[in-house]
Amino acid sequence: MNRENKFVPWAKPQTVEQGMYWPEGQALPWFAAPSDPIDSITVTYVSDTTLSMLATMQGVINRVKPRIYLNGIKAQMEEGPDVWPEVMGLNRKECDGLYALLRKYQGELSGVVLYDDLKSHHFRNLACTIAGLKGAIPVDVLLYPSFAKNGIDLPVVCDLTGLTCTTAVEVYSYLYDNYWKDCSRRVMVSLCPNDHTGYTRDMAAACQAAIVWLDAREKDEEELLHRFLGDLKAGESILLGWYPEERSGIGAGTAHGISTIPSDYYENATVHGGMPHRMHIPAVPKKPELENKVYLAMFLSDGDNVQYCQHVMHILWQDKNRGSIPINWTVSPGLVDIGPSILNYYYDTATPNDFFSSGPSGLGYALIYDSHHERLYLKDKDLTDAYVKLSEQYLNKTGIRAITIWDILNEVHFESYEKYARTLYGLTLEDWFQKPAPLTLHVENDRLPFVPNYPAYAETIEDIFKHLEPSIKKFDGTKPMFLAGQAVSWSLTPENLQKLKEMCEALAPGKVEVLRADHFFALLAEAYNLPYNLALSNKLTVTASDDTVDPMKAVNGSPYGDNKWVSQNGKGATLTFDLGGKYEISRYVVRHAGFDWMDESLNTKDFTLQVSMDGNEWATADQVTGNTENVTDIDLPPIPAKYVRLTVEDPGADGVARIGDVEIYGRELKD
Repeated sequence: MNRENKFVPWAKPQTVEQGMYWPEGQALPWFAAPSDPIDSITVTYVSDTTLSMLATMQGVINRVKPRIYLNGIKAQMEEGPDVWPEVMGLNRKECDGLYALLRKYQGELSGVVLYDDLKSHHFRNLACTIAGLKGAIPVDVLLYPSFAKNGIDLPVVCDLTGLTCTTAVEVYSYLYDNYWKDCSRRVMVSLCPNDHTGYTRDMAAACQAAIVWLDAREKDEEELLHRFLGDLKAGESILLGWYPEERSGIGAGTAHGISTIPSDYYENATVHGGMPHRMHIPAVPKKPELENKVYLAMFLSDGDNVQYCQHVMHILWQDKNRGSIPINWTVSPGLVDIGPSILNYYYDTATPNDFFSSGPSGLGYALIYDSHHERLYLKDKDLTDAYVKLSEQYLNKTGIRAITIWDILNEVHFESYEKYARTLYGLTLEDWFQKPAPLTLHVENDRLPFVPNYPAYAETIEDIFKHLEPSIKKFDGTKPMFLAGQAVSWSLTPENLQKLKEMCEALAPGKVEVLRADHFFALLAEAYNLPYNLALSNKLTVTASDDTVDPMKAVNGSPYGDNKWVSQNGKGATLTFDLGGKYEISRYVVRHAGFDWMDESLNTKDFTLQVSMDGNEWATADQVTGNTENVTDIDLPPIPAKYVRLTVEDPGADGVARIGDVEIYGRELKD
């Protein structure tokens, strides 16, 4: 029996009173609740150097308490400037211009880091890095003379104008030699210095992180980039921003076991990070019964990109066709830190047909194998394990049960995901070119399925249909068929995917069903006689010693809020699960009160799991005493059962039994 602790509970509090909260094991810091009102300034038309200055000042000020909000260009152009402030409940007070804002906060700044952006744009990243370390702001030489004229009295604490270096390698070598030792090793930021992408500089300044812009396609820049990355630690560090070229940049981080949260246009991270971090994990509908059909799961990119979640996804979310068919929306698990209100907005407004999965390839974008250039980036087992373990913490926190991997995996990776990503029901792999042959279903350790996405990343429904059509035409109705594909969110909408469904159904009328990913993987497991979460089945019913609260809430997939089963008479309380058939049980999971941010002393302390074939004679399958964990996840020796009973012996500190969610894994016993 495996009693290894599969889940490291996250720290609390839900909100921060002052400063930043950044305990070990947490990827990004949480911030204090924003001030009321919060100072707001519109930066749509300011220069790039001014935006960089304001975003850095925002990070320096907000790391004490969020008091500055930037009305950015993406919000103005896409979802609208009021969407997220209204979701967060912000009371914004518009500042009377740039200098009014500087005058208000100059007493909290140590001074300015002076640089000449015309000499080299890379000085802007260097100046922003130093400013974050010194509690200062980066100021271009062309802007600084206006300070005194407008009542700004900030001394020069660092003057970079005398430096003669200009190239990327020269500037960032200077950063590495002189300031890297003082920078955070938990976060590093990659941002283009001469583009209107200054927003993530607030997080960089708050974290005292280095900001670089190095091209991994250029040998000398690649070498320097790996010097920086080599000082970070897999399983603890995270990269923010973007790169001169996608695959080489993401791949460079991945080679060190470190993923990137794409975020160069993500706005107000230090304000969003001050929102409550408790996740509103939605209830899960029951899966359909397994039939001989074509089952199709469609994944919509590009949710690893938090600026997509902040901007474009909100636009797609308003599509009148959303909810008409199951869509697997990719989102970033990192939003639990950097944008909890954004993720909770989608959770709170989701329909039963909206499922949330993770983009490539867990927490942040990791390019494990680059199919386009036939390059394996993540080779080391220890680095792989560290990345997957960190991802698992965030998958568990957010309730995300599926991942799309970019691009494909080898046995080291299969083993790591199966062993350490216990939350997952399944994963898809990007089979871009089907070379040397199309990928096929892989099941690791008789538990975790990996399914090829084909097409891997399609921009039109015609392209998706072209890839799906041959398989659907071959369907003979003798056994289920499982197909998965990924659609490009930048060009496709829910309305497009509804049309795609109709096109596929026309090939096999009544025999094509589009699914949520959790249902897709559960039906696949059932078809291949693999263990799956029986709580997803309509056959499973629950009775309780106390039905004041509906006992079916214990198996609705959500531990959030009133989705928990609660019994005031906790000692001796029972939940009895009728599985609806005969199964070989091999694992169970219980999420306790602490998972939903309640005090961990309220977690069920002692409990027993029993099984029965007739509902009369019971055998003990497992017994837990002295539990303090938020999640119990236990592998069992395979045992036949038609009924499972959970008995609470010690419900916790106040005597009330609280069961947030129960999962029972098994495979059908064949006669």
